Amino acid sequence: MAQEVIEAPLPGKVLQVNVTVGNTVEEGGVVCTIEAMKMENPILSPVTGSVIEVAVSPEQTVKTGQKIAVIEY
Repeated sequence: MAQEVIEAPLPGKVLQVNVTVGNTVEEGGVVCTIEAMKMENPILSPVTGSVIEVAVSPEQTVKTGQKIAVIEY
């Protein structure tokens, strides 16, 4: 099966992680929320599939391009 690696599009702090390993996520579903410049930015899944890895946790600081999750589809 193919895998989609979701990366942080901007630096910031992870406020909330909406998925865990084994969850099914729909295309456009919220994977996590990152706070940057006092704005909450939902990070959306580009594909429908199963979450096989979650690489962040709440309160963690992420950099642009850092892996957030991997979805198998």
